[in-house]
Amino acid sequence: MVSSYQLQPLIGSDHLVVREIYADVITYEGQSFYTKEQLQSWAALAWLPGVLDKSLVEGRGWISLQKQQAEAFAVRYPLNRLALLYCRSRATRRGHATALLNRVELEASEEGQTRLVTEASLFSYPLLLRRGWNLIETEAIQIGGVRFERFQMEKLFSIN
Repeated sequence: MVSSYQLQPLIGSDHLVVREIYADVITYEGQSFYTKEQLQSWAALAWLPGVLDKSLVEGRGWISLQKQQAEAFAVRYPLNRLALLYCRSRATRRGHATALLNRVELEASEEGQTRLVTEASLFSYPLLLRRGWNLIETEAIQIGGVRFERFQMEKLFSIN
């Protein structure tokens, strides 16, 4: 678990570092889950114009810092969808993703969202299950002509 970290709203000047985090975790942590071809096609999305832009610009996100270094981030876009949740490889399993999910889920619930949806990778699927998300279905997609499986999931919030 992280001993000291800080969550702050994601702003435009963070976009480069979140792209670095995105590519880093795929490249270095993905070797246990994905083929080399899958990793290359997926990590390349961080730098392709237009792929992450809309979520980063129009979405609402948070970044997790430890010792003033950006280690993880999460973005909702649209506001009822967890679009991005990535943690730098050196900071995995230290509570960053859990803290970000807590913040995103609380914020969505406080805004009146009754449900969040996402498309989870093999990275985030176990964490989301532990956090009370439900599997809707498994789907196959193509990234750069390479086949991937991902998990459509949802988290329901109780209405007060």
